[in-house]
This record gives sequence, C-alpha cells and structure tokens, in this order.
Amino acid sequence: MSYLYDYVEKYLPTSWRRKRIRRPIIWSSPEYSPSADVLTVKSVDLCTEENGKDHHTKRYELMSRDEYSGKIPKLVVRRGQPFRLRLVCDRPYDRARDALSLIFTVADEDQPTHGHGTLVGIPVNQFPEQLGEPEEWGAAIEAINGDLLQVLVKPAATAPVGQWKLDIDTKLLSEAFGKSYSLPQAFYVLFNPWCPDDLVYMEEKAHRHEYVMSDTTLIYRGSYNRLRPSVWKFGQFEKHVLDCSLLLIAKIGKVSATHRGDPVRVCRAISAAVNSPDDDGALMGNWSGDFSGGTLPTKWVGSVEILQQFYKRQKPVKFAQCWVFAGVVSTICRAIGIPSRVVTNYSSAHDTQASLTVDYFVDKSGKIMEEMNADSIWNYHVWNEVWMQRPDLGISSDGDYGGWQAIDATPQESSDGMFRCGPASVLAVKLGEVLKPYDNNFLFAEVNADKVFWRYTGPHHPLKLLRKDVLGIGLFISTKAVGRWDREDITASYKFAEKSEEERATMLKALKQANSYFSRYYLNEEFNEVYFNFELRDDIKIGEPFSVILTVKNRSSENRHVVEGSLHVDTVLYTGKDRESVKVDKFSVTLEPGTEESIRMIVEFHEYYRKLRDQAAFNISCMATVLDTEFEFYAQDDFRVRKPDIKISLLGKPVSQAPVDVQFTLENPLPIPLHKGLFHLEGSGIGKPLLFKHAEIAPGEKVSNTFTMTPPYSGRLTLAAKFTSKELDDVDGFLAFLAHPRPEDIITEVEDNVIVARTDVID
Repeated sequence: MSYLYDYVEKYLPTSWRRKRIRRPIIWSSPEYSPSADVLTVKSVDLCTEENGKDHHTKRYELMSRDEYSGKIPKLVVRRGQPFRLRLVCDRPYDRARDALSLIFTVADEDQPTHGHGTLVGIPVNQFPEQLGEPEEWGAAIEAINGDLLQVLVKPAATAPVGQWKLDIDTKLLSEAFGKSYSLPQAFYVLFNPWCPDDLVYMEEKAHRHEYVMSDTTLIYRGSYNRLRPSVWKFGQFEKHVLDCSLLLIAKIGKVSATHRGDPVRVCRAISAAVNSPDDDGALMGNWSGDFSGGTLPTKWVGSVEILQQFYKRQKPVKFAQCWVFAGVVSTICRAIGIPSRVVTNYSSAHDTQASLTVDYFVDKSGKIMEEMNADSIWNYHVWNEVWMQRPDLGISSDGDYGGWQAIDATPQESSDGMFRCGPASVLAVKLGEVLKPYDNNFLFAEVNADKVFWRYTGPHHPLKLLRKDVLGIGLFISTKAVGRWDREDITASYKFAEKSEEERATMLKALKQANSYFSRYYLNEEFNEVYFNFELRDDIKIGEPFSVILTVKNRSSENRHVVEGSLHVDTVLYTGKDRESVKVDKFSVTLEPGTEESIRMIVEFHEYYRKLRDQAAFNISCMATVLDTEFEFYAQDDFRVRKPDIKISLLGKPVSQAPVDVQFTLENPLPIPLHKGLFHLEGSGIGKPLLFKHAEIAPGEKVSNTFTMTPPYSGRLTLAAKFTSKELDDVDGFLAFLAHPRPEDIITEVEDNVIVARTDVID
C-alpha cells in the first residue's frame, strides 16, 4: 500500500479521509508536495471488449455503451478472476523507481472500512503471478508499453457484490508522498459461477450458459393434467436491470455492503425485496380478480419492463402472481451472477398450520366450506432455485447440502417477520429435514403434504374423516431443460418416489420433527370398499362443451352397495380459492360385488363461460354416501380448459443484422366474436414491444400479422407473443430459432460443414 494512503488513513482528520475516498487528491500543499518526477496517471482504459469476453459480461448494456450513445461505458466484472486495466501515464513506468497502490471502496457506503471489507487497499505487484490467494484482492503489472501500463486486478472470490470506486495512488519508492487518480465512474463486481473459489461456482459449461447467460426461459403453468409452458424474457443484460437488482438488494432487502458477498443472505433478501407487503418491493401481488389500476399478471411476458418501471418510480409495480414473482427473481439472480432457474410444482400445498397436512372441511352436501379452510392447494405454484454451496448447514447422510436451493418471493407466509422464503436446500427438503434454515418445513409441505378431507356437521359434533390422499401433492415438478425448449421433470430432487418405503419414512420423520398432534390424527382411517375416480379428457378446448366422468367401483367380492351423491363443477382461481359453482348433478347407483358404474355430467360452453376466472381453472368434486353404512366419501380433482396458441413463423432465413419477416397467426376458438383484441410482441431484435390491434375477430376466424425484425447477433434467439381481448385473454405463443452468422463473421469452416463463427455465446 502506498505511503500516501497510509498517511491519509492514520494522520488526517476523519472529514479529510472521507474526501480522500470520494475524489482524487493532488497534493499541492508546499509542506507535502510530491516530487515532479512522480508518475501521473492521465486516464484509464477499461478494456471493456477484453474484460467482457473474459468475464462473460459483454452483453450488459452498461458495457456496450460508446461515444455514439452519449453515455460512458461502465465496467462489469466477476469476482475471483483478474480483469485488465490500461493506465495512460505521463511517462513510462519504472519498476526500480515507481510504486502503485489501488484503493477500492464500495460506492454506496458512507463510511467504508477495512474491517467490514468495504474498503480495500492493495499494492500493485511487479509480476502477474503475484495476484495472491483467492479470498484476497490482488493486483499486478502485466505489461509496460511506453506510457501504457497494463495492470491485472483480481477482486477477492468473497468480495461484496455491487458498485466499487477505484483510486490509483502513485509515488516514488524513495519518497513518502505521491499523487492520486480516481476512476471517473464506478465499476461493478458480480458473483462468479466460473470461479471454483466462489460459493456459486457451477462446474458444467452447458449449465452456466442455461442458468446464467440465457435471457429467456419457459415457465410452466396450468394444472397437473394440462401442463402449459409460457415463454418468459429475463432480460438480465438490459438497460437499468443490473442497477435495479442492486438497488433492491441494498435498499429494499437491506443487505449491508459487508454481507453482499454472501449468496445466502443476498438470495434471502431477494425473496423479500421482490414482493411488496412489508417493504414496498418490486411487485404487488393480486389474486382478487380485480386488476384495475395495474397490469393483469397474465399480460406480462418478461421482467425488463417491470424492473425498469420500478427503477424509475421506486414504487411496487402492479400486478403479479407467482410466476411473475419467479420470473423477476431469476432475472435479478442472473444479473448479479447467481445461477437460477424457475421451478413449477403442480398441486402445490399451502400449509398454514405447519401440520404437514392440507385440511379441507366440507358440509353434508359436499360443498367446500371456504370460511373454515385456511389451507389450500394451488393448481400450480412457481418458485425459484439458486445454485450455491451451503457450508452453514453442515453435512447430511447424503453429503453436503450445497447445490440447488429453493427461494420463493410469492408472499404466502412470513418468515422471521417478513414475507420471504428460503434459501432452503432442496436436498434437505427431500430428506425431510424440516428444521433446517431457511423455511424447509414450508417447502417440504408444498411438495409432500397429505390432503385430508373432513366432514363438518356443527361446532358441537366431532369431525369425521372422509378421505385422505397421500399421492396428490407435489406432482410433475418442472423446469426448462438445459439447452432445449422442453420440460425437465425434477420431482425426484424434492421427494422420494411415491409409495416407496423411503417416501413414507421421510414423511413420518418430518411429522415427528414438526411435532404437530393434529397432523397425525388423520392416519386412523378405516379401509373402505368403494373406490372413486375421475376421468378427464386430456385436451379440453375452451369454447367447447366438456364432460366429467366419475367411475365408482365396488371392490368387495361379497357385498352389494348403493351409493348416492352429487357431482360438482366449480370455477376456481389457480390458488384453489374463490370458487363459484357452475353445475351440480345428483346421482344414485347400485353396485353389485366386483362391478363399477360411470356417471357422466356434460357442461356446455354457455354454462361455464361467464363464470371462468383468469387461467380457466376448474375444480370437480364428488360427495357420496354408501347407504346402510357409515361410509362417506369425498373426492376432488383439478383441470383447466386449453386456450389456443399463437403460431409464429419466420418468412425467410434469419441472419445476424439482416432484416427478416415474421408472421404470427391466431384462430378464435370461441363461438362468440372477440372484441378489442391486442397482440403484444417482444424479442431480441425488436426493440420496444410491438402492438397489433384487432377491433373484432369473428368465431372461427384466423387473423395474421406480419412484421420485420433484425437479429442483433448470431445464435439462439426467441420471440414471444401475448393476446388479450374482452372475451379471451392469457393466450400466448413463442418461437425459438437460430440466427445464422453473416458471411463476414464466419471465421473458418471445418470438416462436416461445422462453422466457427462469432456469436453471442462466450464460455
């Protein structure tokens, strides 16, 4: 460290020290004037092209600025890895005479200190191999070319993430005082999944590209029997996204600069800062069905507009539901360098009593008693996984708890006084370690809880167990596959196979840890002889009638049974709440031993259309009594009708930086016209979203639109479309395609027609 910096730290008043940190000092006092021979740094080249390539950061808008944009580029690098600076000096650097020191300070820290890791002073060593240990900052001279001095700088692999200021001190080895140069703009330090010494290190190249660099994904919605993928644009490299992400972590999440290098603290803060109930975070949740004064959650196609709007106004953006929260969380994580993916759990439990069961209460007619049901089962729920090591959790019987960690920004339950969830080790969830931090008990219930149905006959009568379902929660846990536009099923990472010995043993282990008396009461169920099963067509299109078929089977080989009951079809929010009855049919069947009967109920379009909630979810249920016995049964299932897809096609070969026409088409599936139709298009090469309006679309009519886009680079690109109207919404479509390199970008062609070209993919 330079003597100049030592002097400033030790002897000058505190107010002077703060000045020293914030702006350059050129010593001009006669008493302390530096020698005229002291090396003067005139300017610094950030080497954005080289550093961007080496650090996988060149796609950040901050790095791509130039003199034509009117904005100064800002350097974005990753910790634990050297980056390059070229210092333009007033004379050549002399190893025998000159000394350099670098002073780094966290940009938004009022009083940075060594002890908190927010102020770092290091000498510039003479040779590149002298950069020091991974957990230390280091700097060394790489080359001297006349007046140009090339320096390598290595942020510590544990350095706080965010903006840093840099001061460069120069002096002569023979003198005590020198000069100081301050970099005009701060630079950014991010987490580094490429660095083995970083807690977020991810070994496989394909995984780094998918979970850090890829700016588009698929988010799965729908129901377990109708899995529906929708495209989501992360846009982690776009304008203001990185700055907004850091703002949310520091200001809303209240993570001090000292702790911004800890991915556990940072991700826990992100899960709180993206929702708004207790901290005015980025997004306001809304499941009421009334979205006036904001944007319908199903209209969002990506995170960029949301984060840019929040960054500008610093007020919660309206409105979001679980997949919107999750999309924004992954954008923030990828922007700051933490590998992340979006995960969907079908038939997801919301266990409010920490009993590890989801308890439903029904009246004697089979109607769900909403006023008594605090627990719920969502058709699907979307959260995030982030990749990191977890040295804080110790070692399990299956190894350490590192790897994927679940976090959830949807405000369901408070954790340590705030609406947040995680990071919860996915392995710990699978092993039933419900006492591990953070919120493993809630995550375990979401994927493992048993559904229990009780008949309520009054406050002075005991509850009667109607049915338990140990297989209905945590189905088809899904995420986008690595390198493919397909679904990857990751259920096995959260739970052992259903009906396996390990699965039941893990559930009992979790019940004992949860220590909930109520959660064990339901296990005392008697065997029953009548079996119920719903049959649903796989492809029920909106606009068409559909049928619900209930199969009732007598499993007894001796007894004859008479069953009376009713079938119910309700529309419901995907959260399982706010149901409205569509149709009820009563039935009575006589079952001889070993026989079965089917009860069919047909629901017409005009019966269900006006009662549809957003996302077109239905709940079907059956309440039945076996006469001459005390058996009562309750069974239920969820499904949704399929909405049409927007078909997108290219009308030519896509080539980097060359215009190509795109066509998209939609057919009205309803037997009624659509009014005030609006298409919303986003994608690489489009710039601002494109809007196409259609005043009316007749029943069965196909509408097509064409526009021109220019792929900004060669490589994988996506286009996403949304359609809304008064009568039909939440309709989307996407196209993933490969843009070819321009002839001048082709570096070489090798055997088998494999082309090596410049692309956006760097690893």
